[in-house]
Amino acid sequence: MDMWLQIIVAAILGMMLFRIYPVAKNWMENGPKAEKGDWQAAMLPLAAVVGFVILLIAMVRM
Repeated sequence: MDMWLQIIVAAILGMMLFRIYPVAKNWMENGPKAEKGDWQAAMLPLAAVVGFVILLIAMVRM
């Protein structure tokens, strides 16, 4: 029974990828283009998340 479940899950994932590909291609071609300053705006939240994870790890080690 376990083998059939893996086959079914693989088939479902394959169908999902088949359905998602045209949408992702359209997004890549017609999506908004990056402008100057976009990376700086993205770095602040990313740095905050990294700092929070480091703080959590430090608290667990104590």
